[in-house]
Amino acid sequence: MPRSEPSPGVQHRAGAGNAVSPGVAARRYGLALALALAGGAVCAWLRTPLPWLIGPLLACGAATTVGLSLHSFKASRNAGQWVIGTALGLYFTPEVVARLAVLWWPILLGVCWAVVVGLAGARFLRRYAGLDRPTAFFAAAVGGASEMALQGERHGGRVESIAASHTLRVLLVVVTIPFAYRWLGLHGDEPFAAGAALFDPGGMALLVAATVGGGLAMRAVRAPNPWVLGSLLVTVAITASGHYWSVLPVAVINAGQALIGVALGTRFAPGFFGRAPRLLAAVAAMTVASIAASALFATALGVLAGVPVATMILATSPGGIAEMSLTARMLELGVPVVTAFQVTRLVAQVLIAGRVYRWSSAVAERRAAR
Repeated sequence: MPRSEPSPGVQHRAGAGNAVSPGVAARRYGLALALALAGGAVCAWLRTPLPWLIGPLLACGAATTVGLSLHSFKASRNAGQWVIGTALGLYFTPEVVARLAVLWWPILLGVCWAVVVGLAGARFLRRYAGLDRPTAFFAAAVGGASEMALQGERHGGRVESIAASHTLRVLLVVVTIPFAYRWLGLHGDEPFAAGAALFDPGGMALLVAATVGGGLAMRAVRAPNPWVLGSLLVTVAITASGHYWSVLPVAVINAGQALIGVALGTRFAPGFFGRAPRLLAAVAAMTVASIAASALFATALGVLAGVPVATMILATSPGGIAEMSLTARMLELGVPVVTAFQVTRLVAQVLIAGRVYRWSSAVAERRAAR
C-alpha cells in the first residue's frame, strides 16, 4: 500500500489549534463575524442560493486558508444549529407527519444507500489516496464529521485526515448542489409550510425554553449534533401535536445560517488546499462521484415512492441536515422529507458505522487470506 500524504490539517480554533487568551479569541471571532456579514451581504446582493450560509463559509474559509487568524466559539456554532433545528421542526404539522409515515421504506433504503456509498468511497480513498483501512472508511462514511472522526480514532484511524475529508465534502456539497439547482431552475411548489405563520413574543419565549431544554437533554446523553436534534425533536413534537407557538423571524434564521457558515469556514487551517493534494483531490473526486451516483439513485427512488425527484436528490445527497434542509426550504422542495431522510441517516450512521467497519474489515481479511 502506498504511503499516505501528510494530513492537510483542520482547525476548530484559530491558530491551528493553539490555545489563545479569551481576549484574543474574542477579537478573532469578531473579525470572523465581520467577514461573515460582508460575505453574506455580497452573496445576497448577487442573489446566490443560501447567501447567509455560503457567503460566511467562503469568506471565512478563504481568509483562514491564506493565514488570517479567525476563531469560532462552540457556543456560537451550537446557537446556529439550534436555530436551524427549531426552524425545520416547525414544518412537521400533523398532516405532514401522517404523510411521512408511509415513507418509512424509502428512508430505510436511503440509509442502506449511504452505507454503500461509504464503502465504495473507502475503497476509492484506499486506492487513490493511500489511506489505511480505518482512516479511509471513516473519511468516506456519509455521517457527521465529529462523530466519524471519534469513531475512526477508536478504530485506529487518523483523525485529522478524517476531519479534513468531511470538511471538504461538506464544502463541495454546500457550494455545488444549491448552485446546480439554481442553474437548472429546479424548484418546487410542494404543499409544505411551517405550522406557525406569525411571530408571537410569548410563544417564542416558550419555544426557546422548550427547544434549549431539548438541546441540553440531547447533549447530556451524548447524542450526535445535539443542538440540531434536540431542538428539532422538541419542535416536531410541539408542531405535530397541533400547537403552533410562533414562527422564527427571517433575521434569526439568517443569523443561524451565518453562525454555521462561520463555524465551517474557520475549520480550514492555513495552507489547507496546498497540503496533501493527493488526499484532497481524491476526496473531491469521491464527493463529485457520490453526488452524481446519489442523484441517479434518488431519481429511481423518487419515481417508486411518488416523491418529486428534486426533493429526493436533496434527501439522499451526501450533505448534512442543516445544509440540505435549508436548500429544500429555499427552493420549496419538501423540507420535512429531506429532514427526515437526513436525520435518520445521521443517527443510523452513528449506531452502525463501527459495526459496518468491523464487518467490512473481516471480509477483506478473509479474501486476503485465500
